[in-house]
Amino acid sequence: MGKLLAFVGATLFSAVGWWLGAFVGIMTAWMLSAVGTGVGIYVGKRVASHYDM
Repeated sequence: MGKLLAFVGATLFSAVGWWLGAFVGIMTAWMLSAVGTGVGIYVGKRVASHYDM
């Protein structure tokens, strides 16, 4: 369950990062997408650990 939530979080946060960065330029979109991926993995694993008892 943790890997699935990490994947979903990475996908969602990456997409949001790309969308926000695209207003500035392609490199900003790429960088914010990479940051969003890391944040999404972190958030997904934290959510999974919170609900896995």
